[in-house]
Parts: sequence; structure tokens; C-alpha cells
Amino acid sequence: MLELRHLRTLIALRDAGSLVEAAERVHLTQSALSHQVKDLEERLGSPLFIRKTRPVEFTRAGLRLLTLAEQVLPQVRMAERDLARLAGNEQGRLHMAIECHSCFQWLMPTIDHFRDHWPEVEIDIPGGHHFAPLPALAREQLDLVITADPQPLPGVHYEPLFRYEGLLAVARQHRLAGRGFATPEALADETLITYPVEHSRLDVFTQFLDPAGIQPREVRTAELTIMMMQLVASGRGVCALPNWAITEYLERDYVKAVRLSEKGVWSTLFAAIREETRQAPWMEDFLRTARETSFAVLDGIKPA
Repeated sequence: MLELRHLRTLIALRDAGSLVEAAERVHLTQSALSHQVKDLEERLGSPLFIRKTRPVEFTRAGLRLLTLAEQVLPQVRMAERDLARLAGNEQGRLHMAIECHSCFQWLMPTIDHFRDHWPEVEIDIPGGHHFAPLPALAREQLDLVITADPQPLPGVHYEPLFRYEGLLAVARQHRLAGRGFATPEALADETLITYPVEHSRLDVFTQFLDPAGIQPREVRTAELTIMMMQLVASGRGVCALPNWAITEYLERDYVKAVRLSEKGVWSTLFAAIREETRQAPWMEDFLRTARETSFAVLDGIKPA
């Protein structure tokens, strides 16, 4: 009567809080997910959650199955890892580079969790390299690159991790602070604070300013997110960052956030890997762990 997919669906419902977002997480349409849940409820003879509640409110039957899912799914995951080891597929190397200044918030817990389960895999984030990460991946100098700027390279596969929205951080007293969104023209008289990377790699330029033919009055760079927030809070500029990167500053009312255009500017973060390692059990597990950790610790992201 019960299948693993049912348990995964209930976990997704609990974590996402709605049928729509849960369907995205398990890669089904909302209609298909609703049909799956309804079919299970008919088999059990009991509803699993109360409709039209947000977040989802589970019935006693639903809570019982959630408890089961929390017990069973980690055991299944552990068994899959053990089987991979028995098959002799545990050896590997995971040297990575991050083309994302604000990724450590979810990447470090991902690495910590992965290391606990795959101690045989050598993990390293080489520092001080002065080469382009993606070509280095193709040359086997690296094994994984976190990037939002995929390039067509032979033998390189881009695995989507999640989608995120770029938001404009402004001072609390800034003229844009009370608006629902900013237009490109609104940044023409602003100092835009960015990470020290090429403008071609920044969504605020490629998806927002450049299509409108607008340039900010001045561009200023800062290495760290906290430095950018200090400059913004003191009224010395504005900056565009992924929604999760400014959550803690918004919660402390340090700055305000404004959407970039009425529809927002959305991007996808990828894990670039070589095709030859794509099916390796440890690589599949790392990517799965990265997604699960991201949705556990980041606000405002969506399935890719």
C-alpha cells in the first residue's frame, strides 16, 4: 500500500507548505501530485491533510506517516550508500571551485554532511588558483564548479541545484525602500555595489540594466557580503544579491529589499561536473545532499 514516493511526497508537503511548491520539489505537476495523494488517501481510508491550509495542516494519519517517513527515508539513503561501497564505487576526488561569493551559507553544511557519509572521497576547495574554473573542470584540474553562468564545454554537464531571485538591498531611509519594485531607470543615479567580478557575470547587469540600456552612476566593489551591507545601510550605495544572502539583514531590519522589476529577476545555480563522473554514486549523493541542504537552510529559493 505504501511506497517510498508517498513518504517523499509527505516530507515535501511538510517542508514546502503547499501542494504547488511540493510538486516542484518532487518534479511532478500539481495535478499529478494531487492525484497521488488522493489515491493514497483512498487506499488508507483517511485524509492525510486538511485542504486549503497554509502551511499544510496534517491529520493524525498524515502525522503518523510523516513519522514513518522520518524514520525510513534516512535508512534507505544509508543503505544506498552502503550498497555503492559494496560495489566498489566509493573512491573519488571532489576538488571544487565556487563562482558564488554567497554560497558558503549552504555549501559548508552540505560538505560537512557529505564528509560524514563518504569519508573515502577526497574533498578540497583549492585556494589561490588563477585560472578560469570551468575550463579547469574540463581539464580535470577540478571536479565540480558551483556557477550561475554555464558555458558550453565538451564533456561538461550542468546539474541545476535551485532557482533564486536577485533582490536590491537599500538603506532603510532610501527613496526606494517603500516601493514594491525598482525599474532600471531608478538605478541611473545610484552607486551600485557589487562583488569584484566581471559585469557579464552579474544578473543585475545582464538581466536588468543592460537590456534597458541603463548604467548606474558609479560601480563600487566589495569582497564580502557584510561589507556590502554596511555600505548599503550607511546610504553609500545599493546592491543586488541573491534573496537568501540578505535574509539575516532583513530580519534584523538592517536594510530593506526591493524586487528588480515587477516580475523579479530569477536565476539558476548549477553544479558543473564532468560527464564521466555524473553517474558516480558519491557524486549523485553530493548533488542530492546539496539540494536538500539548500532547501533546509535557505529562504526564498525554488526547485530548478
